[in-house]
Amino acid sequence: MVSADTVLLVPYDEAWPALFDQERARIERALGSWAEGIEHVGSTAVPGLAAKPILDIMVGVGSLRDAEQYIQPLEQLGYECRGEAGVPGRLFFRKGDPRSHHLHVTESGSEFWERHLSFRNYLRAYPETAHEYARLKHHLADRFRTDRTAYTEAKTAFISEVVRRATEDERN
Repeated sequence: MVSADTVLLVPYDEAWPALFDQERARIERALGSWAEGIEHVGSTAVPGLAAKPILDIMVGVGSLRDAEQYIQPLEQLGYECRGEAGVPGRLFFRKGDPRSHHLHVTESGSEFWERHLSFRNYLRAYPETAHEYARLKHHLADRFRTDRTAYTEAKTAFISEVVRRATEDERN
């Protein structure tokens, strides 16, 4: 059995967008008007990009001060609330055994929201950067095969640089 800390990358799966659409509909029904936006983010949202086979979904809400009202409806969908999980400005949920979904609830328009959308959109618009990211991910997955935290941290500089470029593009 594969440990939850094992970094396992798989080739892009053409089913990921449809799986996201199905889950988005379930989340929309559960949260109603609380969900101001629901986005497919992370590597599974970038066509052709290898990824851990876990859908990353971001839900934008008006305020995290009202976070308690979001928890129960999402738990009824099978999500487990993990609090901020070390990232201020978001409420993190996970689902599945083995893990199949990560859900990030954050305020619409927050830095967390904008950063994730900028990164995803840049990789979609610039396939050569997505290929560069794929090479980095494969290298880091080999290096940190049993340490998901180190794998994630080692990608930070690349992600920050892409977000910086995306922000520059948006200004121009």
